[in-house]
Amino acid sequence: MDPIRAAVPCRACLSGEDLDWLGGGRSVSLALGLMTTVETGPGPAPREGAEDGWQREVWAFLRERLPGLGPRPPAVTVRSEAPAASGLSSSTARIVALFRAFADASLGGRRVSDATITQWAYEFEFAVFNGGGMDHLAVVEGGALLLDGRERGLPVVRDRLELPERWRVIVVDSGTRKDTRHHIRDVRAQLASGDPALAAYRSAADEASGRVWEALRRRDLAELGAAMTAAHEAMRDHQRMSTPLLEELRAVALRSAGLPLKLSGAGGGGALVGICPADGVAETAARLARALCVSHPGARVVPTTAAPGARREPVPVAGGQRKGS
Repeated sequence: MDPIRAAVPCRACLSGEDLDWLGGGRSVSLALGLMTTVETGPGPAPREGAEDGWQREVWAFLRERLPGLGPRPPAVTVRSEAPAASGLSSSTARIVALFRAFADASLGGRRVSDATITQWAYEFEFAVFNGGGMDHLAVVEGGALLLDGRERGLPVVRDRLELPERWRVIVVDSGTRKDTRHHIRDVRAQLASGDPALAAYRSAADEASGRVWEALRRRDLAELGAAMTAAHEAMRDHQRMSTPLLEELRAVALRSAGLPLKLSGAGGGGALVGICPADGVAETAARLARALCVSHPGARVVPTTAAPGARREPVPVAGGQRKGS
């Protein structure tokens, strides 16, 4: 089994959390250049039980669909540049990277399609979390996606765009882990009961997603910041997804660096994201980091870029040769 490296971006949600699985609403995702990399070794894990739960479960899922796989997955090394439990879908990036690396390493030069990897990863996570498919599409397809949600199944990709080269993304990791253990269950209960708060959120978030997409299409950075602010306010005011700490971080960012920030993910902690001009990103990040160092030393500022989707690369080996396909 040749070693394979799969590199997968994380994603920010620019608008429309939960609309990818509530149905009848638009959401906007953006793949970020904070990569999760899974590299397979030349053989199985060194001992029984050395692999973690995700590795074992992804391998078991693949064994039901790809004949001839052995009882144990290959040894892997996993690295991630994204903050954990931050609302940036680092867990989905890891799962997609495991699917891609395991499938490609096992098939001797044949390749499972990106569409199949996306579907499998969605089915795998849906069985655990009962959530949506925005994350899987976002990290595989890359760039910015405008999605139409469905109550079950992958959302429909309505449109695709690339973030302009002259823009950059700033992630502010709050230093507090998001906690969504009960979020999807609670929102599904709201949906079943016809909760008017959820209906108000869906309407406001869908409208914000339309504004975000139009601002991206027109390359209007000021309007994009305003539209992302509207998306955040819908999350905060209708569904209580924000926290006092996150609101303080947003206020500091706006006051110190003029940067509007929006919570990414279902909330309770995690990361905020903003978009700024590329030629000013270093200064903006530095001003924000200095301000947060005083007021919120547990927060971290991470400048990054938009990213293409999942990438599969051969692993360099000694002598300048490359293995894999």
